[in-house]
Amino acid sequence: MNLTVIKQWDLATGNLRNYEGIATLMLRLYLAPVLIQAGWTKFRAFDKTVSWFGNAEWGLGMPFPALMVGLVVLAEMVGGALLLAGLMTRLVTIPLMITMLVAALFVHGQNGWLAIADASSWFADGPIYLDETVMAAPEKLEAARSLLKQHGDYQWLTASGRLVILNNGIEFAATYFIMLLALLFMGGGAYVSLDYWLWRWLKRKSVT
Repeated sequence: MNLTVIKQWDLATGNLRNYEGIATLMLRLYLAPVLIQAGWTKFRAFDKTVSWFGNAEWGLGMPFPALMVGLVVLAEMVGGALLLAGLMTRLVTIPLMITMLVAALFVHGQNGWLAIADASSWFADGPIYLDETVMAAPEKLEAARSLLKQHGDYQWLTASGRLVILNNGIEFAATYFIMLLALLFMGGGAYVSLDYWLWRWLKRKSVT
């Protein structure tokens, strides 16, 4: 390859580093409302969530369920707010990643990868494994559509979106974990986070 082309490429990609804070800002703005909403939902239904965490028959069967729910609510609501501000970004990603890992393993793991049952996805019928529950979803959806068309206002029922079957797999939890892992390595981002300005202020104070 021509040396000039390589130099131009290095120059162009080097300039991108000046704007890498945009990527971390987008990650934070995406994650923060999702996490805060998740924490708020658990907080509003605290007793029910505690029962679900603690019940071994129809729930997660975790020890100290009230404490566990409290820690999750704290991590998601406070952690989400700190991510939004870009304050203590790297530190706050750690409990949030642990939360996502626990959710992926204990809440969603038994359902495979897909969040929505899509039999056409190679995650359902591909080289990795066969998800029989997901593969059966089209037949069940067709039966549901048939019943709704016969006994209900199908146009009204589907006006807000098409019918789907929730598979509740690890897809979303894994995605959020990867995004948080990226923030652990990248931080809050230059110019767009309180971490950046606080660190600059501390460095100036240490010099003087």
